[in-house]
Amino acid sequence: MTTFKYAKRLAYLSVAGLGGFYTATVLYPTFASRYKNGSVKPCSQEELHLMNAPLPVREDLIKAIRSEELDVLVIGGGATGLGVALDATTRGLKTGLVEKFDFSSGTSSRSTKLIHGGVRYLQKAVFNLDIEQYKMVKEALAERANLIEIAPHLAYPLPIMLPVYQWWQVPYFWAGIKMYDFVAGRELLKPSYILSKSKALELFPMLKKDKLKAALVYYDGQHDDARMAVSLAITAVRHGAYCLNYTRVESLLKTVVDGKEQICGAHVRNTLTGEEYNIRAKCVINATGPYTDSIRSMGDSEIRKICQPSSGVHIVLPDYYSPESMGLLDPSTSDGRVIFFLPWQNVTLAGTTDTPCEVMDNPQPTEKDIQFILNEIRNYLNSDVEVRRGDVLSAWSGIRPLVSDPNKSDTQSIARNHVIEVAKNNLITIAGGKWTTYRSMAEETMDKAVEVCKLKPSGPCRTKGLLLDGAHGWSPTLFIRLVQDFGLENAVAQHLAGTYGDKAFKVAKLCSITGKRWPVVGKRLHEEYPYVEAEVKYAMREYACRAIDVIARRTRLSFVNVHAAQEALPRVVEIMGKELGWNEETRKAELAHAERYLRTEMGLDIKRLTAKDVPLNFTKDELNHHVRRFKSLDVENKGYISINDLRRYFKNIGERISEDQLHEILSEVDLNRNAEVDIGEFLQLMSAIDHGMIVHSRFAKALEDNEEKSKKITVERSGGGV
Repeated sequence: MTTFKYAKRLAYLSVAGLGGFYTATVLYPTFASRYKNGSVKPCSQEELHLMNAPLPVREDLIKAIRSEELDVLVIGGGATGLGVALDATTRGLKTGLVEKFDFSSGTSSRSTKLIHGGVRYLQKAVFNLDIEQYKMVKEALAERANLIEIAPHLAYPLPIMLPVYQWWQVPYFWAGIKMYDFVAGRELLKPSYILSKSKALELFPMLKKDKLKAALVYYDGQHDDARMAVSLAITAVRHGAYCLNYTRVESLLKTVVDGKEQICGAHVRNTLTGEEYNIRAKCVINATGPYTDSIRSMGDSEIRKICQPSSGVHIVLPDYYSPESMGLLDPSTSDGRVIFFLPWQNVTLAGTTDTPCEVMDNPQPTEKDIQFILNEIRNYLNSDVEVRRGDVLSAWSGIRPLVSDPNKSDTQSIARNHVIEVAKNNLITIAGGKWTTYRSMAEETMDKAVEVCKLKPSGPCRTKGLLLDGAHGWSPTLFIRLVQDFGLENAVAQHLAGTYGDKAFKVAKLCSITGKRWPVVGKRLHEEYPYVEAEVKYAMREYACRAIDVIARRTRLSFVNVHAAQEALPRVVEIMGKELGWNEETRKAELAHAERYLRTEMGLDIKRLTAKDVPLNFTKDELNHHVRRFKSLDVENKGYISINDLRRYFKNIGERISEDQLHEILSEVDLNRNAEVDIGEFLQLMSAIDHGMIVHSRFAKALEDNEEKSKKITVERSGGGV
């Protein structure tokens, strides 16, 4: 049978699962092109049915994982753990996975969003003649190509510019990126190239012009890391794995075989209900990233720690800080670290830092790290572009789990790639590595597990070229069908297609009618971003259990704009509460929990905390002006401004403000959280605004509007003379 006829038959056989018109017009061309490329074979009818069947509900997964002895139990729901679970289950092994929070809630959702081989690692490999570094880059570049192939709706090539400010660096960097292309070989995404100064500024107009000689452009991959992890989890479940989030390991189960203690499972706790139970398994794999040592110590309290956590902070700026489809690399910052400046999700992503830290459940960005990134950005952008602290839309910290090899006597040796440890009790630990190489790490780990634990898979590793959930029927023009068939606006359709792939049709079917002429369906969670309410409903089908699962990982709203996430949060909780039957107490608890997350982990509170540290440096006239403004609100001369003062103020100027808005405006200035704003707090806010630390303040804007209104009335009463 020809490739054409084979692909066509598969397309029509899947009509029942995907919808006839969509399958025939979209799915078939995708299969034909993939099979022709030779890198990914077309799927069988059985796999198509499997990938489009309804997912099992969470309760069924819990029931199954409790009642059966597993071949493999994976601890950790990040990229590595999910990769191991998918590898194990597709080998025909009975597989379970537990994660104490949500899938990818830690490091795997807080990355730089790059799928890369590592340009700087290649540089070290060449200059140090380090064959291990070379092999690591070679492997990563191959995995980069594979990941883009198996999840084309989530991953794509991204050009990254390297500006050059000294002539001698041009041939040096040119040789480096051409070597990067050469090592990629047949897996090359697109060839790198050199740009003149004028062409570089045309493509990246906000780049600093002074002393710019030329620019080099190379390609790496970019993806939505959290969505990629969820897609891995869903794919593993579809292939038979029992993947559970919000399931914490309390202890490891042990048994004695031939006089030797062995790990035979785990005692876990459902953190949502408090229920505890045992999971029995022939093999337990520790893939917990920063928590590597805590799980290892459950098996053997005498072990030497191998994890050396490092905090990496990223910040998000508005989209106008970078071109729509061109990233920037700063290869040598003021302290030697590398900074990326990338377009992502219609915003600009900048980072990362690298600071030793302690392992914690809720890592927080610091003002010091944010300022470091901003200062480095200023060094590369034109002076016409004012890099303002107030433009930071969101900030977060991820803990990178650097590891030292436990098999080496030198405790200072940091593993450049990853480490697989087999303990005396057969606990297998996979640690280190990076997003790009998660699949090859999982394959290597499972090969070791099969050997050590005498497992009996039905076949070898199958994950090379295995399409992830959403990829089977995706095509670059799928979003057009969403617009035409459902009446979604273009931006929303592109977002759904680029997030869910062929499952975008299932999300579209959940969209409610807008009541407008256009778009017909698809109410947004926030007017500025393409996330729609239907995604909240669909997220719960994909095992989202809490509000932060939706605003942080099923959508990326908290990552792209923490303020927008805060505004959308009540609606998210309302939808989830209705679907899950939450009572009023639970809804309030979810709101409070998500608010804490936004304030601490997404940087919402950092501006407020920063304002406390801004020096008060007013002239005498400026100080008198601000004191008069303060007294215009404190009409009773109490020495502070209360919520009643604000209520009276807005009533007098004729502006209608809801109670929620009043409290929000007060909290903006109330640094001490005592529901009162004294003169000191008021001056701190004014100083923070003057220093550019805060660029948007409803409180200050209301004062300015009132002053403008007062001036207008004064001019009108005086006859408008000059």
